[in-house]
Amino acid sequence: MKKLFTKVNSFYNILTGSIAFYPTFYSILAIFLAFFMKYIETVDASKQLIEWFPGLEITDVDTARNLLTTLIAGGISMLVFTFNMVMLLLSQAAANYSPRVLPSLISNRKHQLILGAFLGSILYNIITLIGIDEPTQNQTIPILSVLLGLTAAIISLAAFVFFIHNISSNIQINNILKNVFSKALKRLNKVIDSNYKDGSFSNTDDWITFKAKKSGTLQNISISGLKKIAKEQDIKIKLLQIKGTYLLANSPLFKINKEIDEKVTDEIQEYFLFREPELVSDNYVLGFKQITEIAVKAMSPGINDPGTAINAINYLTQLFCVRMNKPDLELLIEDDKELIELKTVSFEELIYTTCAALRTYSRNDVIVSLKMMSMYEQLLQNPASKEDYYKSIHNQAELLMHDCKEHIENTGDLEKLQNLYEKIAS
Repeated sequence: MKKLFTKVNSFYNILTGSIAFYPTFYSILAIFLAFFMKYIETVDASKQLIEWFPGLEITDVDTARNLLTTLIAGGISMLVFTFNMVMLLLSQAAANYSPRVLPSLISNRKHQLILGAFLGSILYNIITLIGIDEPTQNQTIPILSVLLGLTAAIISLAAFVFFIHNISSNIQINNILKNVFSKALKRLNKVIDSNYKDGSFSNTDDWITFKAKKSGTLQNISISGLKKIAKEQDIKIKLLQIKGTYLLANSPLFKINKEIDEKVTDEIQEYFLFREPELVSDNYVLGFKQITEIAVKAMSPGINDPGTAINAINYLTQLFCVRMNKPDLELLIEDDKELIELKTVSFEELIYTTCAALRTYSRNDVIVSLKMMSMYEQLLQNPASKEDYYKSIHNQAELLMHDCKEHIENTGDLEKLQNLYEKIAS
């Protein structure tokens, strides 16, 4: 049952992450509503509406047709404009910031709902228009259906106004950075609050190694499913790969301390979810990567926006402060039994890969370099779960100072950096 839930949840995330999900859903809903309204009209719903509200009566069939035609044409125009704006948003975000931010923008439900409102309104009005015939003694103009189509068009128009406001806000780099930071921080806090202890299995050399059956990005791992199997089979599981790693088929995936049935190993394999799009909500390390890439892009000669790089470093500083409260080794223990050892990105590796990219593109900029040195100073004042973390921070400060001496010629700038570095090194 847990395996089925994991698969359904993964499929739901993939489905709702598509920009076509809600527009397709709303379109199908609009088609069913249009045919349902045709049935409602057969029981004289429009006649009853006219009796209650005589002012809503439409006596000319051409008026109803012209009204629906105008709504359809206007809806199509707004739909095309909205779609072009979404594509412009994605293109600009990929060019100016980072292609990695595209999945979060594509999966933005507000944009999907607005596109769905336009498409649903258009399809409903088209089907209603087709069904309008000349009124007879037993059949009147479907006033209720026409008014419902008009209401849908008004709602779409309000959604269009909201869309203009929302898209102009989402394209701003500060909001993109804040969104990535919030998701990464939420995921990181969730990992820290989990029932993991600092430690590892003592000796796993003679354990049985199992390999991946397919290639792809290891997007997520169902720890709850693995924990259940470990308890039922009385086994210990050691994970050999980090989430977000691209694996080839037959790459080592996990180890088990004793032999088990092939059926059980196949079930364990199902809890390793492979798919290409990476989401910050599943892997906080991706948040570090996206913020770093945005900062690096901002420091490129074509964009030359050190202010954005400084904001990105501020967010990275906050994330590193939280990450310092998390141990590198994670061991899941329940009822005093060691069950699962997780493979995670160490703090040393995380701060090196993040800062190496920043150093490469900002070592000529004294302001950004000073900001990075200030980040190291703040991190050294932050409590850490391991003393080795401070050593990694000192190493990064030393590497930054070395690069700055090689690329910054102004003695005054170097003196400021040297003073701050000596304060860190002391």
